[in-house]
Amino acid sequence: MRVMKLVTTLMLGAALTSCMPEQGTSDAPATQIADSVADRALALLNQMTLEEKIGQVIQADISAVTPEDLRTYNLGSVLNGGNSAPGGGKVAEPEEWIELADAFWDASTDTSDGGVGIPAIWGTDAVHGHNNVQTATIFPHNSALGATHNPDLMRQIGDVTALEIRATGLDWTFAPTLAVARDDRWGRAYESYSENPELVAEYAAAIIEGLQGLPGDPDFLIGENVMATAKHFVADGGTQYGIDKGDTVGDLQDILDIHAAGYGPAIELGIQSVMASFSSVNGEKMHGSEHLLQDVLRDQYGFEGFVVGDWNGHAEVPGCTATDCVASLDAGVDMYMAPDSWRGVYDSLLAAAEAGELDLERLDEAVLRILEAKIRSGLLDAGRPSDRATSDVSILGNDAHRAVARQAVRESLVLLRNDDSLLPLAPGLNVMVAGSGADSMQQQTGGWTLNWQGTGNSNEEFLTGETIFSGVSTAMADIGGDAFLSEDGSYDSRPDVAIVVFGEQPYAEYLGDRTDLVFEFDDGENLQLIRELKADGVPVVSVFLTGRPLWVNPHLNASDAFVVGWLPGSEGGGVADVLVADENGEARHDFNGRLSFSWPSDGMGNPINSPEDEGVLYPFGYGLTYADSAEFTELSEESGVDQNARAFGGSIVDRGRTAPAFLAYLGDSSNANLPIMANALDSIGGGISIRGVDYRAQEDARELTWSGNGAASFGLRAHRPIDLTSFGDLNDLAITVDWQLGLDDGDNVEIGMACGEGCGATVDVSEQLRELPQGEWTTSSIAVSCFVEEGLTPENVTRAFSLTGDTAMEITVHSVSIEATENTTISCQ
Repeated sequence: MRVMKLVTTLMLGAALTSCMPEQGTSDAPATQIADSVADRALALLNQMTLEEKIGQVIQADISAVTPEDLRTYNLGSVLNGGNSAPGGGKVAEPEEWIELADAFWDASTDTSDGGVGIPAIWGTDAVHGHNNVQTATIFPHNSALGATHNPDLMRQIGDVTALEIRATGLDWTFAPTLAVARDDRWGRAYESYSENPELVAEYAAAIIEGLQGLPGDPDFLIGENVMATAKHFVADGGTQYGIDKGDTVGDLQDILDIHAAGYGPAIELGIQSVMASFSSVNGEKMHGSEHLLQDVLRDQYGFEGFVVGDWNGHAEVPGCTATDCVASLDAGVDMYMAPDSWRGVYDSLLAAAEAGELDLERLDEAVLRILEAKIRSGLLDAGRPSDRATSDVSILGNDAHRAVARQAVRESLVLLRNDDSLLPLAPGLNVMVAGSGADSMQQQTGGWTLNWQGTGNSNEEFLTGETIFSGVSTAMADIGGDAFLSEDGSYDSRPDVAIVVFGEQPYAEYLGDRTDLVFEFDDGENLQLIRELKADGVPVVSVFLTGRPLWVNPHLNASDAFVVGWLPGSEGGGVADVLVADENGEARHDFNGRLSFSWPSDGMGNPINSPEDEGVLYPFGYGLTYADSAEFTELSEESGVDQNARAFGGSIVDRGRTAPAFLAYLGDSSNANLPIMANALDSIGGGISIRGVDYRAQEDARELTWSGNGAASFGLRAHRPIDLTSFGDLNDLAITVDWQLGLDDGDNVEIGMACGEGCGATVDVSEQLRELPQGEWTTSSIAVSCFVEEGLTPENVTRAFSLTGDTAMEITVHSVSIEATENTTISCQ
């Protein structure tokens, strides 16, 4: 791979304007400007106390920090996480963002205590527009934007996003994501522009130019531009099995050739911050990898900005906790993202410094990098957010910005089938728009919208944009036709054509991880709807809303036309722009979208990233236009995934083997979801190990060994959510386990069940298990109602069984099942 080396004077060059007269004008030589930035940063550093320096390398979430905390601890940064908004609710009025930004500015710049008063910088996950704000323009997610193959459009999107971030008084975005997603089972695949590293590299340059401006220009990083972040360094899109926070394994240079492709262009364009990945490379956590953060990112690629951690990512470094991790600073993380752990990080760093265990030169280095970025971005001289010319909430979601988003929707749509030129829809037709996504802002915007997972959002909460149905209705009315909404597909009078809008429900990382790529099996409600309409003689246009390619062969077969709509964001009208003809029956806009990810021919989920890979149905770059007359060939409806085998029949573990409905995982602080693909495996952080052992037959049991190095778990995750209510009265059901215990006094064990992120329950069974005979095989049962009473949603069980401990111990498991029983041996605690 060509090593991109940053010319330091170029990157440090253009941040200075008349608001920094002491550093010279923008016409000054680049070396002079660079020296001026460095000199100013060093002068500030020399005035700072140890406490101020430590505060500068810490970032706290607005839900867990107050302006007074910034005044007291001199924190260098705040962020709003996916679930944080001013005032503590899910959303807030745009003016409230500016008010809180003012409060943080006033607190951080207060010098009444004799401190330096360095402004805190506010970062936000504006990953597809300023997506936490109700009136903002929400763009399609990155997987959709990749399908446009239009880098110029990316620059415009960057421009608009920067303007809308500045409009609410903020300075910094945690975007763009430069992941090269190579396994579509990964729950963050929609954050990737493409499986193709060259396309990602091209987009990196374009979007960063739009967000930051160009080095050498007077407005670089200032005014209407914002500071951007290249994330997540490195190889987050290459983890084994597509597991979030997982491990990317292979030859390091091969890994970098693919997964670091976007970082060279980003660094050449003066990217000011790089976010470290949650994931690992060859077993080493990124937040603890000096080789990758220092030797590669800085020495090899020439990065001169600062490295910011991800959400408590330092806690996943072996030997670290959320509140204590000097190792991350030593490795090259310059700013801890410590959203709710910031106070503990501050205290532990201060204690380490006082004990002589903190490298003070390394601390100074990190602080200087942060100060230099703040100087280049004009933050130190910008003044209170409400006084800035760019703080203007009236521009949020204006017509010009929405037009850019609507163009992105149009250009991202990919046509896979169009029998008998059904599309574009002709004038005068009576069109039914059906399906769960027909009139759903939540489904078309997806995750990272108004909240982290993008769930629980009503149409009324979106104050900008329109649904796909609204766009189709308007377009059809303009050409003498009409459209009506029927989400369930029912009608009194048969329509001329049906548009069925369906697909993935919103998700973000972890919850979006899949074990296969089957969208739905033969009994799926969307497939049944399409088939029922066809059986009644109604032509069907399918619009598939998805963050990634999924196996939909039956849906393709059953449709007359099939459009990949991706996750189009707030401007659903862009779909109608392409699907509905003009008054003369001619296409208003052609299909320009081309796949930026290979589309699978089966549902097994094996990575496909080349036309030569087995399992490719439609290769990278595929997409029809209205001029194409490609004849559709019936597709195989064998997914390669046995639906019946994966149906839950009560068994979870059978003779040491995971039942087909589940996948077994090991978890510790370094990775909570490491799939068990072998009879002998250690968790990434070394907290727990598993190996096959003999009980009644060869390797018919699994021995679990906890190291005592922090909390670690063994869990069984369902391929599809399980409805326990279908098994009868919940009061009669129990988890029954055949196991051999090896516990000592003081050992701790919890049994758990889960129903999604933040949903589930655990029962502490430590005392009861310690009272059982140790080293002998025994059978234990605990009522399912114990978990329901503690918050488990029994209709949506995603993890049917887990064992968690934090002390050194052994438990060997032969079988686990959920079954009706009259007697339980373990009581609820």
